[in-house]
Amino acid sequence: MKTWLKIVAIVLLIYVHTAGLLMDVPRLNILNETVRALYFHVPMWFGMVLLYFMSVYYAIRYLRNPLSDFDTYSVTYAHVGTAFGILGMVTGMLWANYTWGSPWHGDPKQNGAAIALLVYLAYFVLRGSLENEEQRAKLGAVYNIFAFAAMIPLLFIIPRLTDSLHPGNGGNPGFNAYDLDASMRKVFYPAVLAWFLIGLWIVNIRVRIKKLEEKSIQQS
Repeated sequence: MKTWLKIVAIVLLIYVHTAGLLMDVPRLNILNETVRALYFHVPMWFGMVLLYFMSVYYAIRYLRNPLSDFDTYSVTYAHVGTAFGILGMVTGMLWANYTWGSPWHGDPKQNGAAIALLVYLAYFVLRGSLENEEQRAKLGAVYNIFAFAAMIPLLFIIPRLTDSLHPGNGGNPGFNAYDLDASMRKVFYPAVLAWFLIGLWIVNIRVRIKKLEEKSIQQS
């Protein structure tokens, strides 16, 4: 990862945390100051989806050309994407506790997100249960494609077809319709970019560590 991208990520995160906590936000019923969670909860999910997309991209590349580097990138993107998903779940539960009255409300999008994460956790269990590296990589790549295909309807389609408390789902207006004003967009969009860049940075570090470990084993 280029040094300038790392600098951009750090600067954006500092800006997002500072502006996200100090800048004025719309005064909305029920949400009030908790709307600031939008800067952290939603970008985490955006980052998760983008990281999962990169994971399935490398899974497809591995199936077309079985190089170990493609498998390493695929599983690493999935690891970091799942970490972002868990953070998104936790921040969402904190937000829900103050706006809906409880951390878990059985909302379709909450349930869909939980199922999507379980599907990816099963991906790691599958990989961990196979000793043969080539078999693990091939089956993992196929399952990765299935997991990503399952995540899309769980997060973006099913919640729109049923009643949901989440904005933009189940007949509720999206954020753009009533509270993501110009001032919030100035923080929200940089937050999405910042978290994605941080995710890429973490992936880069983990891949480098993995390669150093493999090189150390080969030399020993």
